Amino acid sequence: MWRATVLTLFPEMFPGPLGISLAGRALASGLWALEARDIRDAATDKHRSVDDTPAGGGPGMVLRADILARAIDDAEIASPRPRLLMSPRGRPLTQAQVADLATGPGPLIVCGRFEGIDQRVIEARGLEEVSIGDYVLSGGELAAMVLIDACVRLLPGVMGKLSSGTDESFSDGLLEYPQYTRPQTFEGRSIPDVLVSGDHARIDAWRRAEAEAVTRARRPDLWAARRDLRVGQKAPGSPKSTTEG
Repeated sequence: MWRATVLTLFPEMFPGPLGISLAGRALASGLWALEARDIRDAATDKHRSVDDTPAGGGPGMVLRADILARAIDDAEIASPRPRLLMSPRGRPLTQAQVADLATGPGPLIVCGRFEGIDQRVIEARGLEEVSIGDYVLSGGELAAMVLIDACVRLLPGVMGKLSSGTDESFSDGLLEYPQYTRPQTFEGRSIPDVLVSGDHARIDAWRRAEAEAVTRARRPDLWAARRDLRVGQKAPGSPKSTTEG
């Protein structure tokens, strides 16, 4: 079973949003498991202290290496799993990384607080820093929920239709095409004729063109990366592509 283990100072925040809707139904059905462990359980003093002042001075507090290392070691009961630290300085989370995590046993996720955590435990326990965006949150808990939700929806049996997870934003390096449903006309705006034509080849072509157009306009970084990948895949002697972006 895919299991997410979260190390946090606020285990009461979980499951939170993960306990409702798609992820919540899957959790209740036993398709995945969630374990929220209190970092303070690894403390050794009567006050359950987990932090101290920054070496070299400065504001705030830093999570201690020895306490957090003990919490990580105590949580690693099964075989080694990906060890992640939610951090604004980490590598941006991508759909490809989410898909990879979803095929494994599930990650152990450390949620930072205060000014951060001691660098030595990051190195000693091989924590991979992951970011969900270029902004700062009060702690890593909400970021961990984002990562877990993104993974859970890709687990077998969670989504009703497999295509729901393969035909969407980032699945092919593109943003998703526009979606429409009834009514046929809304405030003078009609569903594009091609989508009600019944011609599936034309519909597929339209959706592809719209996905490419919206990606070029809104995420030129994604479009450039996709173009570079396509160019790199053209080995010497291989046939030229008939479509160029």
